[in-house]
Amino acid sequence: MNRRRPRLAASAVFAIVPGVCTASVLDPVGPVGIAERTILLDSLAIMLAIVVPTIVATLAFAYWYRASNSRARYMGEWAYSGRLELIVWAIPALVVLFLGGIAWLSSHRLDPAQPLDSPNRPLEIQVVSLDWRWLFIYPEQNVASINELVVPVGVPLHLRITSATVMNVFFVPRLGSEIYCMNGMVTQLNLQADKAGTYPGLSANFSGDGFSGMHFEVRAGTAQEFADWVAAARRANASLDDAAYGQLRRQSEDARIYAYRQVRSGLFEDIASGKLPPGEGPQTGSPAAQVSPREGQ
Repeated sequence: MNRRRPRLAASAVFAIVPGVCTASVLDPVGPVGIAERTILLDSLAIMLAIVVPTIVATLAFAYWYRASNSRARYMGEWAYSGRLELIVWAIPALVVLFLGGIAWLSSHRLDPAQPLDSPNRPLEIQVVSLDWRWLFIYPEQNVASINELVVPVGVPLHLRITSATVMNVFFVPRLGSEIYCMNGMVTQLNLQADKAGTYPGLSANFSGDGFSGMHFEVRAGTAQEFADWVAAARRANASLDDAAYGQLRRQSEDARIYAYRQVRSGLFEDIASGKLPPGEGPQTGSPAAQVSPREGQ
């Protein structure tokens, strides 16, 4: 019975790992994510080239120079060795050189604002980080959605991202390239999904009480499925005007997915430029400005 336990434990680990990897950066579904995975694996291989020999050498030295080995002879009577100095300095220098080269080349090749090489015209999407939900505006289709990003497979996505409240981070692990979004600023991100499916997106920067539930879904499908979704969104009950946005910018942990049939022209630019006020923040429980932590002691 005891002999079976290690095998059962190993089986459980291998059963869990594929499920974890399916939602991670190691299982990408787009060109940006694939390129980033390659960088991670290349960097790992370069570092292992020095880590593995070091571990092996440490174990070998410990074994050979053990107290019970009478054949081991300490030969440390020397003052300088050019060969040893070359080995000690050359290997780390090469590791730093290779890692630095990968970082330099990839940081330019994977610039978030650089358009992806594709024969298809990019789909324009405007992203707004709220407390605590995500607003996605499709300016060309004139629709919007909350907590759901619907995209066609194989089409580049040009995202313009801002925050209507505190600084946040937009991240879809299987598509790649997390990026900060800040109030009063617009950042750009180019992504693409090459495989149909539903992929989790999240907020990667703590932003208050509702942070843990501030996630969204990326639903990638065929061009026809995207067109059907746009048509369904245009039949939604609500439209996104200033009054509707005023409700959105209030703090809420409502993680429902819903759509707006139309969007007021220029709404995103007004949010990003500050023409529309930022999020209102907490409505209850805020201490008065004159309250001191030591008061009443």
